[in-house]
Amino acid sequence: MGRRRKNRTHLKGAQDEKSLTSASVPKSFVIKHGPVGRSLAQLVRDFRKVMEPNTASRLRERTRNKLKDYLVMAPALNVSHLLAFTLTPKAPSLRIVRLSNGPTLSFRIERYSLMRDLLSSKRHSRSVGMEYLSPPLLVLASFPNPSDPSTPPHLSLVLKTFQSLFPPLSPHALAISSARRVVLVAYNADRGTVDVRHYIITVRPVGVSRRVRRIVEGATSKSKGTTGKSMLDLGNEADVADFLLRNRAGGTSESGYESAASSTDVDSAAGSDAERNAVSLPADFVGRGNTKGSKKAVRLEEVGPRLELKLIKVVEGVPGKEGGVLFHEFVKKSKKDAQKQQREHAERAKIRKQRREEQEANVARKKGKSKEDDDEDASDGDVDMDDDDEDDGVGVWDDDEEVNEDEFDDLSGDEGGESSEDEQEAAPPPPRKKSKKGKP
Repeated sequence: MGRRRKNRTHLKGAQDEKSLTSASVPKSFVIKHGPVGRSLAQLVRDFRKVMEPNTASRLRERTRNKLKDYLVMAPALNVSHLLAFTLTPKAPSLRIVRLSNGPTLSFRIERYSLMRDLLSSKRHSRSVGMEYLSPPLLVLASFPNPSDPSTPPHLSLVLKTFQSLFPPLSPHALAISSARRVVLVAYNADRGTVDVRHYIITVRPVGVSRRVRRIVEGATSKSKGTTGKSMLDLGNEADVADFLLRNRAGGTSESGYESAASSTDVDSAAGSDAERNAVSLPADFVGRGNTKGSKKAVRLEEVGPRLELKLIKVVEGVPGKEGGVLFHEFVKKSKKDAQKQQREHAERAKIRKQRREEQEANVARKKGKSKEDDDEDASDGDVDMDDDDEDDGVGVWDDDEEVNEDEFDDLSGDEGGESSEDEQEAAPPPPRKKSKKGKP
């Protein structure tokens, strides 16, 4: 009996829809360009985590790779953005390139902090990993209204650029369990910079003390010598009431214990603020006890990296094919100079277009010529095959050529003489006859 072959036809429609949606999702390359230090290389790896899962998180750059290599390879992989970190003599810089026609935004990194710096500064650092399986939610803050006529054009372009880096948000189709991270991009009008922050969304119960929450949720850190999930250590307590009711914050109680009401007010997540900011979960969320309808307090925990960017330059096109300069922080041009620059770029684009058309015409002409040569060679081959069939071993004579009989006789005689001499040389000598001795 033959082996059964499975055809999963019920998954084809879902795969087609998934491919269509993945094609519309923005994808990015986060690379370091040129020689950079160890700290900036770590910043590149941290920023890849921010852009996950729609980025090449395991991309390995080589010293001989140029920026043109990534620009050529990106369209084949449906990459829409290129983020290149470089180290200049003054400060690190970041270039955001919109593929494949631009524009290109150049930022100077005023200050930055790595993920390890932020995690080490916290008292209780948490392990992260599952949060990066879904894209983050983008929050844009303090940007001026793009529809306002007084808004500078370059700020509207910065707003749209950061908005296009992440997938669009659809509240009706968004699953609450996939909302795990937040990227905050805020504009600081006083300094003229753009601040980038990265947070993880956490939920905590409301209306219970911190010690009760530790018993319900478990310990936050693992003890030494333990594996798997850690347990809350109550070895130093004679009773669980000592752990729950002891006033360790230095309260005014004479007995050193506190009531349940005072414990809730003191240890609860900011008391009345937590009650005010509490929400009812519309669906199940990640974590123990985070079920649908439960009342929880939503918190944002910063995990980094943290960047402060200053826009320096906005150019049309991509690196290697730059167009006009739309904005420059330090170079200001008059309208006359700007118009002159536009005319120069228009002439360059016209020359580039003519050159491309000439190259295409030359390629087409060479292809047509090679095709004609191939056809002629094929026809000549057919004629030679017919001549070979008609050849009788003597050769084919030209009808216009005149040959004298004397010349033909001399030619035949010479050929015959040469052949007889060759035959004589090639003929073996006659064998010697043996003489019979003893006979008269």
